[in-house]
Amino acid sequence: MASDHPGINIPGLAGLIVFYFLILFAGIFSKKILRIFNKGGAKKNEEKGEKALSSTDDMMLAGRDINYFVGIFTMTATWVGGGYINGAAEATIKYGLLWCQAPFCYAISLLCGGLFFAKKMRKMDFVTMLDPFQIKYGKKIGAFFYIPAFSGEILWSAAILSALGTSLQVICGIPEESSIIASAGFAMFYTLFGGLYSVAFTDIFQLICIFVGLILAIPFMTVNENVNQPLKTDLMFDGKQHSLLGNIPANDAARWVDAAIMMMCGGIPWQAYFQRVLSSRTPSVARVLSMCAAVGCFSAAIPAVVIGWITMNTDWKAVGFTQIIDGDEYKLAVPACLNYLCPPAITFIGLGSVSAAVMSSTDSSILGVSCMFTRNVFKTVFMPHASDRVMKWVLRGIIVVNTSIAMIIAITVKSVYGLYLICSDLVFILLFPHLVLVVHFPKYANKYGMVIGFSIAFLLRALSGEPVLNYDAVLKFPYYQEGSDGAPGFQRFPFRVFLMLVHLGLVIAVTLLTDLLNKEGYLTGKFDILEVYKKKPSKDLVIENVCPNGNEVSPVAEKKKEEEVPSESNGAAVSAI
Repeated sequence: MASDHPGINIPGLAGLIVFYFLILFAGIFSKKILRIFNKGGAKKNEEKGEKALSSTDDMMLAGRDINYFVGIFTMTATWVGGGYINGAAEATIKYGLLWCQAPFCYAISLLCGGLFFAKKMRKMDFVTMLDPFQIKYGKKIGAFFYIPAFSGEILWSAAILSALGTSLQVICGIPEESSIIASAGFAMFYTLFGGLYSVAFTDIFQLICIFVGLILAIPFMTVNENVNQPLKTDLMFDGKQHSLLGNIPANDAARWVDAAIMMMCGGIPWQAYFQRVLSSRTPSVARVLSMCAAVGCFSAAIPAVVIGWITMNTDWKAVGFTQIIDGDEYKLAVPACLNYLCPPAITFIGLGSVSAAVMSSTDSSILGVSCMFTRNVFKTVFMPHASDRVMKWVLRGIIVVNTSIAMIIAITVKSVYGLYLICSDLVFILLFPHLVLVVHFPKYANKYGMVIGFSIAFLLRALSGEPVLNYDAVLKFPYYQEGSDGAPGFQRFPFRVFLMLVHLGLVIAVTLLTDLLNKEGYLTGKFDILEVYKKKPSKDLVIENVCPNGNEVSPVAEKKKEEEVPSESNGAAVSAI
């Protein structure tokens, strides 16, 4: 295609700009449009006794007025990002369907979240995922959980931005860095205007683009003259024998189970997910949204897997694009197939689908992690008396900061599927055990258990090595596979599940031990350095808009009950659901 600028696809670039401005327009005016969709919903919430949200919390939760239609779209689109699409195709080519675990495992994660967490969390009227952590462990220690939550969300955002940069470079010839900055900038801009209103409404448009674009492109790919007719399931590709199904060697079975459990359980403690749960109109709606999103999440991976299969059946030398087979750049499968195997009009629609996938997840993740900082760190720890206006501007400022961090990581770190896995790794080992305890078994967790369990689990994970980050393990579990030629080795033992269970066990054991020591009179007064067993609960436990039984109680009312409420170690603040 002729161009005034060699290497740049001008028509494709022009179409992309139009697409981005349509998304921007939709995001800016989303609040008004969504209120038309949800007319009467806020009024119904007030009739049920739910307190009206501040303007900042309204920006975070879209007025707790997300209905089935909007909710299913926004929750599904949150998961289906560029890393999800490109990563599914990449894993299918490289390892086969059996090792393309993310679509199946994250769908199960959404089901489990809906069954065991969504209804309870929404019933308690929390504003962010970290609220129950701070009620249980106190303001400062509870805020510490922002670190793994932040790391997971930012790495996830970086992974999907990196995927978009790769896609636009292949299809439009746009430099990777420029496309990452532009895409993140657009998503950040409309998020600044409307918060979750903007994110939820644009998700509707973006998810439709994802499904329509990829499904429409597949028939054109399969009839291309450079693609095998019919498609083969076992063939030579890139000088290697590839199988669509793949296989799980006996010595890798434990690794497969480890990764699967990590993604299924580690996919739950995400603010991007709980933001949709907590913004749902009712607890029942929150549960149904999770289950429907599980189906949507799995369905969205099917076109990506098929494109990976088509990639294996394509003669890329005849096509004239050998980057995939020359450097094992399998992450280029989706953009390459869209660009070289489809007519220009279909390529443009496919480009929109890939861009939509990235923006739909980037805005959700950035907004979620920014909301946690604003509410659970800035207001709760540093400025408890900050006005609503100050909170809103802090939220906007931290959105800009977090977007910038994600862009820098996306530009400097290149492994899409690797970053995708690290996200769940951190959240699974460090956050998931505490989420289970503070929501379901609060009596078995206290500050002592949290500090000791979290610290030891983090240390053990750091010592276990990470091939994606290119450093070898110091702590080598049984069946450790040593690396060669300077490459790091890897763990065959299911060490992630083991470390998560160690973390969970330590929290429970230390909690029971300290409860016993307190009962025997050894852990009282000045020896109770974390003030777990003080007769009067700390004011740290009071969080605005949060009430253990799901009804709104003002901080003043909470303080009046302080004399009557037992120590926070008994978990009463979280157990009455």
